[in-house]
Amino acid sequence: MPGTEPSGPGRTPERVGAAPDGTPVHRWVLERAGVRVKVLTYGGILQSVEVPDSEGALANVVLGFDDVAGYVDCPSPYFGALIGRYANRVAGGTFTLDGRTYRLPRNNGPNCLHGGERGFDKRVWDAEPAAEGHGVRLSLVSPDGEEGFPGRLEVSATYALEADGALRIGYRAVTDAPTVVNLTNHSYWNLSGAGSGGAGGHVLRIAAGHITPLDGDSVPTGPPEPVAGTRFDFREPRKVGSGYDDNFVLDQGSSGSSVAAELYDPASGRMLTVTTTEPGMQLYTGDHFDAGPFRPGEGIALETQHFPDSPNRPDFPSTALRPGEVFTSATTYGFSAGRAMGPSGTGEPTP
Repeated sequence: MPGTEPSGPGRTPERVGAAPDGTPVHRWVLERAGVRVKVLTYGGILQSVEVPDSEGALANVVLGFDDVAGYVDCPSPYFGALIGRYANRVAGGTFTLDGRTYRLPRNNGPNCLHGGERGFDKRVWDAEPAAEGHGVRLSLVSPDGEEGFPGRLEVSATYALEADGALRIGYRAVTDAPTVVNLTNHSYWNLSGAGSGGAGGHVLRIAAGHITPLDGDSVPTGPPEPVAGTRFDFREPRKVGSGYDDNFVLDQGSSGSSVAAELYDPASGRMLTVTTTEPGMQLYTGDHFDAGPFRPGEGIALETQHFPDSPNRPDFPSTALRPGEVFTSATTYGFSAGRAMGPSGTGEPTP
């Protein structure tokens, strides 16, 4: 398998276990600017992200497990995983593209969720050093018809630490037949440190003036609606609380990379800044953890992606990918400490 030998600064792959079918799983460790990140080839999982608090103390700020078996035994929360082919839901497990109808597994009530029964979160990805240094490039091939999706899809996701310690995930995909693609990372953030308790007291700002209204199965029911005057208005920073599993329509649209969200932990002084090229972001407050060591509400997912059920909604930004086209997307997670979140979401020195 590519990338099983150490190569490049801060990159140390090691075998740490095996997938259920016996395929070896490796872990890559990236270090730069005081940030340390661990990535598994199983599921492309972001296993840990260690960043300093306002006193300089390191802590892992994403939820996860110490070994591969933990992720295999507790798959449903998708801890830290790369999600595809289609992140979020496809209503009724079916969609029509270019006049052809495709049927997908219904693994979330009546809908297909996160790519079906065996999405990219359960695949072992190939790995090699990223060309830009301080990173690892994961890749896989999803064959035509896998989980009902058309086309042979070649996918890569590159985890890289930038000069300031920010973590960038860059996605790329090409296909040999018309298909749909929606990729994201499903990390749960707790800036006090994984296992420290609830994250509902974190302060959140989301640069979104609209959400997609959802039915009881979390499928959009109509065009985006304004957040003004509702519990979904995070345009000014406030405590996250609980009870969210909703898609926010980012103000930037698909026009380019800009700040989508800022998450701040008053206890540690840590701040997470999420920048993305995606038009949407799913806020999930982890209220339905039903297995593993974590209790409901101990982590907050900020999933940058296209909107749920876009293949069935021509009024939403398109997720179609055709031969000759290249899907690209990027999300960056920036880390800072010792600066409280100001009224507009910008960092201000902690008194």
